[in-house]
Amino acid sequence: MNIKEYLALADFVSLLNGSFGFLAIIMMSKGDLNLASMFILVAVIFDSLDGWVARKSKRVDRYGFGKNIDSICDVISFGVAPGMLLYTASTSYFIPYINILVALLIVLCGILRLTRFNVLTDSSPNLGEGKFIGLPIPTTALILGSYYLSGIFNIEWALIMMTAVSILMISTVEYPKIRNPIVLLVGGILIILSCLPQNISIVIANLPAKFLFAFTLIYLITVPFMVLYANLRRSGPNVR
Repeated sequence: MNIKEYLALADFVSLLNGSFGFLAIIMMSKGDLNLASMFILVAVIFDSLDGWVARKSKRVDRYGFGKNIDSICDVISFGVAPGMLLYTASTSYFIPYINILVALLIVLCGILRLTRFNVLTDSSPNLGEGKFIGLPIPTTALILGSYYLSGIFNIEWALIMMTAVSILMISTVEYPKIRNPIVLLVGGILIILSCLPQNISIVIANLPAKFLFAFTLIYLITVPFMVLYANLRRSGPNVR
């Protein structure tokens, strides 16, 4: 069938997501890691918008084309691009190959996470309503992109965090879907402000990127600790 038979407006938004992920990789090859970090954050905005556009346009995805194109673009923007950013930012790291292994881990866990998501939604469309099974993959871009732009970037901590992010992506920890419009609006504004020209960002002490990094880190850490706490309470002695 002609490709036009499959394409819908939401798919062009997904393609913008993948395009900015690819452009981020191009910027890394030119040594501009600030612009690369901005591009993967912009990709997050388009990834958030494609579902909204699909719902508003009442898209009927009979062939699963939209879901597949979204996943492929996500692998580029939130798997390959963050992996390359971590590797490029750590080329002088004193422990050889650790940076390559962690970068590869991001890509592989991202692929596994998205493949599991597609399989689960195919078998049980209503499974995980209101929650993600495993950390959602855009978190890789939010964490690493905002951390690099925050002015407090440290490669050792970045390697540790991205290892944890990768493992949480393929975990069974259930992360809530953020649907509060105010929270989403604030997140979008912080992403846009984090992408301000570098001379402006320095003047305001990179505060938007710092806030974005802090909020994403809270989301990353809080949920597993809440799950652990709940499990400990259930397994503990029933003292009356």
